Amino acid sequence: METLYCHIDGRVQLVMFRDFATRKARRCCIVGYVRNRNDGSVEVYGEGIKENLERWLAYLRRGPLLAHVERIEVQWNVPPPSDMTQKTFDSFEIVF
Repeated sequence: METLYCHIDGRVQLVMFRDFATRKARRCCIVGYVRNRNDGSVEVYGEGIKENLERWLAYLRRGPLLAHVERIEVQWNVPPPSDMTQKTFDSFEIVF
């Protein structure tokens, strides 16, 4: 199992990005989370098979119809952020 962490900048809040990321993650059999950040960006973390994570990443780079992804920072095989390390992911969810 591989992990993928992304920090996504652009017009990614108020455009259904979290819902889009969740639907695509579930379609790709990925567990993890997506959440908005206070700076207007979105953060995603996923665990799964590398091929599925790569397919999901391609979706994230494009985003939903109203989004405009300007930049995406990608980190492979890193642990979840410190505030999520105690969580065991068994599905993909939106974190508020």
